[in-house]
Amino acid sequence: MKRFVVIALMILMAGKLSAQQSFLDNQKMFPKVGEAYREKEELLKKEFEKKGLTYPAKYIFVRSFKLDSEMEIWVKSSAADTFRLFKSYRVCTLSGKMGPKRKEGDRQVPEGFYYINDFNPNSNYHLSLGINYPNFSDRILSDQKKPGGEIYIHGNCITVGCIPLTDEFIDEVYILAVNAKNAGQDFIPVHVFPVKFGNPRSVDYLGNFSLTDNSSRQFWVELRTAYDYFEKHHRLPVVLVDDKGKYVM
Repeated sequence: MKRFVVIALMILMAGKLSAQQSFLDNQKMFPKVGEAYREKEELLKKEFEKKGLTYPAKYIFVRSFKLDSEMEIWVKSSAADTFRLFKSYRVCTLSGKMGPKRKEGDRQVPEGFYYINDFNPNSNYHLSLGINYPNFSDRILSDQKKPGGEIYIHGNCITVGCIPLTDEFIDEVYILAVNAKNAGQDFIPVHVFPVKFGNPRSVDYLGNFSLTDNSSRQFWVELRTAYDYFEKHHRLPVVLVDDKGKYVM
């Protein structure tokens, strides 16, 4: 009888410990995540310190620019703070062309306003962070039967519509995202733009880009409005979607 009581208590304690385990602790149990922390965390701490930033960041914001092959990580320590740029990462390669993703198999990288909705520590592409494509706008404007999906920021430096980084870079981005989620940031925003609108050469390219209709042009105006707001205030704009799928800031 005593043996059964002891076993029952052990099971109960194990259940409590499991319930108390943080998101960070859980992620570190996966080999690739644990290794990333061992190899990268001290380096990240030093980079944060060098830039006068508090580590770990409780809030992060991701901006990616397709033509410029660049992804930025912005950080802050409290909800009231403005975002500060931590680091820019080189995006390995680009799939598709300028313009939003509108159907499965079009090889397009989405453009628009998203958030991270999946952490995959066992990804076939080293580590990966899923974004919530199709969002509300995409569901209206994209193919109704097969809009596509499974869009990730990931390693391995290859892509057919995702945002690829080197394994070294995704290690850092994954750590920053895990830390933010562990601190309580349930929705990590990811804004994907066709170009970096602050780069005149990229904007000129976009202006001369050949299109079959004007829908993408108007779409890019909507995206730029949000880009300009963040550039001016370093705060996230509130972006809504109307019944026609248009972004409204």
